[in-house]
Amino acid sequence: MKTKIVLAAVLLFVGHLSKAQTQSTNPLRLGVSVSPGMSLGDKTGFTLGADLRLQQRFAKNISWILTTGYTHFFSRTFDVQTPTGVVPTDISYGFIPLKAGVKAFLTPALYVAGEAGAAYSTQSTDNKFSFVYAPSVGTIIGNHLDLSAKYEDFTINNNTKQLALRIAYGFKW
Repeated sequence: MKTKIVLAAVLLFVGHLSKAQTQSTNPLRLGVSVSPGMSLGDKTGFTLGADLRLQQRFAKNISWILTTGYTHFFSRTFDVQTPTGVVPTDISYGFIPLKAGVKAFLTPALYVAGEAGAAYSTQSTDNKFSFVYAPSVGTIIGNHLDLSAKYEDFTINNNTKQLALRIAYGFKW
């Protein structure tokens, strides 16, 4: 009986050690978000986006981030002068961005971030790719909720800039 108890204790101890060896002090996080916003262009209005973000700390208060998703700029109707007269027109834009960046925590709950990358246009017929950059400021609430305000510029034209609120839920991996 003593042998079984000692064996069970040794197995529990070894199991605990192996678990401690495999747990990272900097776990990978996955965030899922929705980003309602407003366009800063005169031909588009409301914007709506969704994204997935990977994040991992690499220094005391700094994490790398990798983000992809979809952003849509909803159209505003405007008049275009043609040889036959004025024609009401509407233009919308959609993008699938891939951005990399850093997130620096000023306090445990307050951060600033910057991302840059490329975006594939789902509507444009002439230029399918755009440079994109997005500075932001945000806060972490609890262990999972991430709220941030961001300026995002898809540089393909002047109608694809936005101010948006990113509402995310984060998971540890």
